[in-house]
Amino acid sequence: MREPYLQVTWTDPVTGCHGYLVIDRLVRGVSSGGLRMRAGCTLDEVRGLAAGMSVREALNYDPAGRYIPLGGAKGGIDWDPYDPRATEVLRRYLTAMRPYVEQFWTMGEDLGLRQSTIDKALAELGFSSSIQAVYPLLDDERAARARLRKASQVRVGGLRLKELVGGCGVAEAALTGLDRLGLPVQDVRAFVQGFGAIGGSTARFLSEAGVKVVGIADVKGIVANEDGLDVERLLRGRDAHGTVDRDDLAPGDHLLPGEKWLDVEAEVLVPAAVSYAVDERNVDQVRARVVVEAATMPVLPEAERRLVHRGTLVIPDVVANSASGSWWWWTLFGDVQPNSDSAFRKIRSTMRRLVTAVLDEADHAAVTPRAAAARIADLAVRDIDAKFGSAA
Repeated sequence: MREPYLQVTWTDPVTGCHGYLVIDRLVRGVSSGGLRMRAGCTLDEVRGLAAGMSVREALNYDPAGRYIPLGGAKGGIDWDPYDPRATEVLRRYLTAMRPYVEQFWTMGEDLGLRQSTIDKALAELGFSSSIQAVYPLLDDERAARARLRKASQVRVGGLRLKELVGGCGVAEAALTGLDRLGLPVQDVRAFVQGFGAIGGSTARFLSEAGVKVVGIADVKGIVANEDGLDVERLLRGRDAHGTVDRDDLAPGDHLLPGEKWLDVEAEVLVPAAVSYAVDERNVDQVRARVVVEAATMPVLPEAERRLVHRGTLVIPDVVANSASGSWWWWTLFGDVQPNSDSAFRKIRSTMRRLVTAVLDEADHAAVTPRAAAARIADLAVRDIDAKFGSAA
């Protein structure tokens, strides 16, 4: 296995907790990947996620596009994001990682951290942006930043465009999978584990497409309705952590304990909350026809192999959730305009192409979709390196 370009371990001088940064590879001197905060985060976890980001970036390579995918990276902090000291831990981590953020690592939100929290901490520390390392690659930095600012202010149905793009991609991946299986959307039920930015927007787009969302899970448990949930009502009552207001449920909605999330009957399962949610212990409980990985690596490799072997369509996170990051770059570099029509059109067409290519390759090579995605990414990486070079 290829070694990553850079690994950094940080020890917080106040709490003693550890933080990590792994830059898997650089393209044109820059890498991209989110920063997560969760109790139990490890260097091995961050290393694997950084390698996955290299694949996710490369899959979106379009030789005709303005944006050239970056290398992959990931940051992680072993700390409870709900702890009242979390913000101070984040500030100290970012202070330590300052040289990397300024020169090599463009980052955004991930598990346990919201972009607004990261941006506020960076501003207080005097950073210009969480993606400032990419600015030297822009033809016109001022116009590009203005384009991204404008896009960040766009709202659709009460939610910011930047909170919707990831879910648009995940939902389109699911719809592509349903088309491949010949399942009409009006006959399909979906369950979404996680109701934050990705899970909530995925539920919205699936519902708008005609899929019946029969259950969602948040940190407090499950809200279910076999006749279909009122997704917009749940979104209006959602707090900053993606938790549904239990005092404003619709008639027919009922609550279940969180551990019952695989008991809700649905043809589409969208794990959008945590990594490693489906493993060898619970994989046999998965009854969905299509599993769309919205979280980062929510299905472990052996569990994925078992699902694929029995005929379940698994769309891996490096494909399904790639739009959440790519939209930023497409907007910044000018491949899409700062409005919802341009963004959603690009995301939907790209996702249809990617999902189809990955599933075709999986069938052709008799490998899992994740392995197929890596094969396609390897070809893209060779093309990128031949044209632009790589530092790792």
